[in-house]
Amino acid sequence: MGFKEVSRKLSPTIKRIAYKLNGRYRTFSHDDLYQEALMHLWVDFTAGKLSGKTDSYILQGCYFHLKNQIRKINEKPDLSLDAVIHPDNEGLWSQGAIVDGRQEDIRESLNRRLLAQKIQNNGFNPKEKVILASLSEGLTTREIGRRLGISHVMVVRLIAGIRKKCRKYID
Repeated sequence: MGFKEVSRKLSPTIKRIAYKLNGRYRTFSHDDLYQEALMHLWVDFTAGKLSGKTDSYILQGCYFHLKNQIRKINEKPDLSLDAVIHPDNEGLWSQGAIVDGRQEDIRESLNRRLLAQKIQNNGFNPKEKVILASLSEGLTTREIGRRLGISHVMVVRLIAGIRKKCRKYID
């Protein structure tokens, strides 16, 4: 069976999966998720990973792939605690910073960065600082856990603690 037949047979279910996941996350449209699932399906098909697999196994693989893609994108922070605005970069100073797809006033950006720096310097232990740096690099919780030699569940708990500490300064 060729890829066209496999995709034609599984497309309705993949569309339902994409639509279901789209309701929970703001980052993607269901069409984006559907196309990502088809690309994953194509890569696995060309690599020969789908031969002899059941439809439910293939669909479950697409579902988990989409969940991981969404998680990776959503774990990336909107603001890096280590980012610095350089005065020699006139475009950034004159036009404001672009954060999360919108243009932001430079004063608001500086206030956010100063607040982030204040939070980072007051109250985070070394492990939490490593986690923040790793998140700013775009690493997933599992990758951070491997880097620190702890489980990803512990990383999630530490991130929850970081959020709790941050709320004290924001509120």
